[in-house]
Amino acid sequence: MSFTSARDVHLAAGARGLSVAGDLMAATTLALTLQSAGAGGFAVSGLMLAGVLPLVLLAPLTGRVVDRVDSRWLLAGVGLAQAAVCTLLSFVGTPLLIIALVTVIACGLALTQPALAALLPAMVGREDLPRAMALSQTATSIGALAAPVLAGVLVGQFGARVPLLLVAVMFLGLAAAGLLIRTRRGRADGSPAREAPSTPPFRYWRDPLLGAITVAISGVVLGVGAINVVAIFYLRETLHASTTAYGLIEALWAAGLLAGTWVTARVVRRMRDDGALVYGTLCTLAGTCLAIAAMAVFPAVVWVAPLYLVGGFFNGGLNVQQNVLVARRVPAASHGRAFAILVGWVQGASLTGYALAGFMLEALAPRTLVFALGTAGALVCALVAAPIVRAIHRERRPVAPVLAAT
Repeated sequence: MSFTSARDVHLAAGARGLSVAGDLMAATTLALTLQSAGAGGFAVSGLMLAGVLPLVLLAPLTGRVVDRVDSRWLLAGVGLAQAAVCTLLSFVGTPLLIIALVTVIACGLALTQPALAALLPAMVGREDLPRAMALSQTATSIGALAAPVLAGVLVGQFGARVPLLLVAVMFLGLAAAGLLIRTRRGRADGSPAREAPSTPPFRYWRDPLLGAITVAISGVVLGVGAINVVAIFYLRETLHASTTAYGLIEALWAAGLLAGTWVTARVVRRMRDDGALVYGTLCTLAGTCLAIAAMAVFPAVVWVAPLYLVGGFFNGGLNVQQNVLVARRVPAASHGRAFAILVGWVQGASLTGYALAGFMLEALAPRTLVFALGTAGALVCALVAAPIVRAIHRERRPVAPVLAAT
């Protein structure tokens, strides 16, 4: 693999993996600790909300900060602050204080996610961007898979302090990576990077393709967020899967995601037209939803397992395409704001899905919900298809030359 700035790409991918792994490992450790200490469901729920809400609520602010502040000092400063907070968490036992400190860590994640995403387009050329995104997504997926497992093992063996101190070391690694990355964004004086004088200020929602595809992604993620809750009951109670089978099936989604990430990176690299990229994004969204809906048709776990692999494959393709689309269509000076908006909408949709799942399970059977959520996501894709096609046709329509009067 050859990048224009291979060292920086690998450092940024590693930093993102450490950031995500640290956040998830801290959340898992603290959730297990609160539950073991006899804290109620509200305490654990509050902990989970504290880890996600800052990414949603602070998106407009964090995006502007990312575009204004020197990325080197932003990543280093946030990493050091998160390490300090995590060290403090290892000595705290009060639920309210734990939730408050987790909120601070999540505020840091709300800054580092768009900062690292915005750095990648500055590190590589247009052709190498899909592979760079795939590498970053791979590191993120590995971190997300390893963190909960490692947290569970360490909490069982040593209690909460050891895993939380390990998370602090991870955040120190993020700070070190920020200092080692040579590519820089933002300005050292804190003023925003300027676009060309003839270019009007960028507005995310004025781009019809970005707006429509963001709404579609959010609609699908809302359903997938709910599925993450519903699937436990569907696989374990409806299909009578063992705990081992459930774990293996969930791992198939992650395996499919990694495969889809790299296959899509090779395909996207050949796409010169944003319209083709948007069509591809819409197809991966629809494919994910149809795979979920099809899970409700089969009577046994053995038939559902391949669909998890297929759904994960489309999910991996979606992750690469959405990030490449934002990087291509948004001016470099506004990448931080754009990625923060995308992350905010996706996280908000996921959080809403988690919240609605509990109410839906009270009213409907798990099999019915799996089919309904998958079908609803596919309908969202169908609804946004028409405005997306019109917007692409307008962009591709040749502009008639203006003849000078003689």
